[in-house]
Amino acid sequence: MPTNEQRREAAKRKLQRQLERRAQQARRRRILALAGAAVAVVVALAAVAAVLITRHEQHKPPTASPSTTPTSSASHPGVPALPPFTPSANLGKCDYPPSPEPASKQVNPPKTQNGKVPTDPPQVSVSMVTDQGNVGLLLANAKSPCTVNSFVSLATQKFFDDTKCHRLTTSASLGVLQCGDPTGDGTGGPGYQFANEYPSDQYKPEDPAANQPVLYPRGTLAMANSGPNTNGSQFFLVYKDSQLPPAYTVFGTIQQDGLATLDKVAKGGVAGGGEDGAPTIPVTLKSVRLD
Repeated sequence: MPTNEQRREAAKRKLQRQLERRAQQARRRRILALAGAAVAVVVALAAVAAVLITRHEQHKPPTASPSTTPTSSASHPGVPALPPFTPSANLGKCDYPPSPEPASKQVNPPKTQNGKVPTDPPQVSVSMVTDQGNVGLLLANAKSPCTVNSFVSLATQKFFDDTKCHRLTTSASLGVLQCGDPTGDGTGGPGYQFANEYPSDQYKPEDPAANQPVLYPRGTLAMANSGPNTNGSQFFLVYKDSQLPPAYTVFGTIQQDGLATLDKVAKGGVAGGGEDGAPTIPVTLKSVRLD
């Protein structure tokens, strides 16, 4: 029979485990798993997802500023396309302050020259090798240079090597694979964060159109986040046309070899069924390198 001291120690251990579980749950609630990120928005669409999308199709979205109003997508009538790109006054001005969460894998913050990064060359080619196939990427340095600078910095420091793509979403309006977290559970990052770029920077402050879904077309590479200007290392690969508010920085496109790999993974579905969770076909990033 256990002594009183043993019972007290057992109770302490049980309490500690409960506190650790609650802390982990709290951390996960603070991170958008989609479009890492997109969970908070999709769940913010989620309780009303069907209603919001239906309403969007039946009525025009609030008007954006004249130079940035997205045109309707021909393949998805009623769903605006991403807005045309117009360089903002802050293009290339980059800051990478520490994030609230510590780094999941130690790396140095991206380098800048007096707080700026070049937008030339306009595109940067990257090869991402996974255990399910190659994923060629073409990074949009002319549109989202701070994001590209961070991604290239992390790739060069081998931050992404041997990390799992932890989330697959297969809903009617959202088809993405999310990667870039060394912890493999959607809570990790590089220990710093940075501001949104295109398409968020195409909208004026308080513009209601910035909260309306637009079309992120198949082949889009974008950043996951947990709110405005909280980009880190997690990113998502769009394997089918998806509807999201323009709050997720687009920083590149996926080449045909990558789309073939994504299609294979998406076809396997979500582990345990459902529309959101770990992919049935596990995907591990073996390496991410500049071409």
